[in-house]
Amino acid sequence: MISLDESNQWHEIKIPPHSLDTNIPVGKFFIPTAAYHYIKVSGVDKISKAYPEIESIQIDAITTNEIKYNKSVYLSAPSTHLSYVVPGDSVVKWFYTEVLVPKEVENSIHAYYETNGFHSGYGGIQINNEKERRFIFSVWSLYKTDNPKEIPTDYTVNLKAKGDQVSTGEFGNEGSGGHSHLVFPWKVNQTYRFLTGITSIAGDSATYIGYYAAPEDNYTWHILSKWTQNNTDTKTGFKHLYSFVENFGNNGDDYFKAYYGNQWILTPSGNWIELGQAKFSTTANPRKHQRYDYGAGAEGNLFYMYSGGFKHLKNVDAGDIVTRRLNGKHPIIDFSKF
Repeated sequence: MISLDESNQWHEIKIPPHSLDTNIPVGKFFIPTAAYHYIKVSGVDKISKAYPEIESIQIDAITTNEIKYNKSVYLSAPSTHLSYVVPGDSVVKWFYTEVLVPKEVENSIHAYYETNGFHSGYGGIQINNEKERRFIFSVWSLYKTDNPKEIPTDYTVNLKAKGDQVSTGEFGNEGSGGHSHLVFPWKVNQTYRFLTGITSIAGDSATYIGYYAAPEDNYTWHILSKWTQNNTDTKTGFKHLYSFVENFGNNGDDYFKAYYGNQWILTPSGNWIELGQAKFSTTANPRKHQRYDYGAGAEGNLFYMYSGGFKHLKNVDAGDIVTRRLNGKHPIIDFSKF
C-alpha cells in the first residue's frame, strides 16, 4: 500500500510475480497544502520470504515548479544564523547572551546551538550523541588552512588558561585553531548564560576568554578557556557577533531549534548596550542545498531559529531583519572576580 503522509490517501496495489525492472503505476494523489509531504510504503501481506525491493519512486507533476526537493548530496539540516546589529561604531569588549533549547528537540543529536560567535571564534552548546553534551569555546587562527599542523609560528593560537575538567586542543577542517570543550549534561527548557571577552590587545596579538554560567550551580561563572591569537586583525574589539543552529551530522530528518535572548555588549568605558535586532542567513540554497525547512523569528524578548525535520517551511528570507522585545536591564556581572 502507498500513502501520502497526513492526507491518509492509501492506494493498495498488487505487484505481479517476477516483475523485475518494472514500472508499476500507483495512482494519483491530491496534495491539499503547500508544505513538506512524504511517501509511506507499507506491505499488506507476502507469499514469499521477502517483499519486492523498490529501486526508485517516480513522481510526475503538471509542471516542474510544483515539486521542490533536496537534490544535493547534503543529508544534514541547513544551518541558520542571526548576526546581531551593533549600534553605530560601538567598541565591543564583552559579549553576553543566553540560550534555551526546547524539549521538542532534546533527542536531536549532532546539534550545535552556538551563542557567542564572533569574527575570530565561537562558543555555545552541543548535543554530540545520545549520552554526551558539551559547552564549547574555540578561537581560529587567521592563517587560512584546514590543517592545524600547517599554521606558521607567527599565526598560532596559544592556550593561556582553561577551566576544571575542560579539554583543549587543536581543531581543523573548518579553518584551524584552538578548541576547548567541557562535557556537561545541560538540560532542555533551562537557560544557560555565556560571556566572551577580549582581555588584551597588544601589538599583533589579541587574547580572548570564554565563560559559562548554568542554573545547576546558581549561575556561577566558570572559565572555559583563554586564548591568544597571534597575527590578529582585532585592533579595537569584537566584530561580527552572531549565533547559529547547526546540524553537524547526516540526520537532517531530525528537527533542531533554540531560543536566544538577552544579548548585551559592554564597551571599554563600561557602557552596556542591548542588542535587539539581528540579520538572518542560512546555508540553504536553491542550487547547492535545496532545503526549505528553516526559519527564525522572535517570541517576546527571545529570538529563535529552527531547521530540519521537514517540519516547517521557511518563514523568513536571507537578509531579513528580526527584532525582539528589549529587556532594558543589563546583566549584573562582577568582573573583579575574573
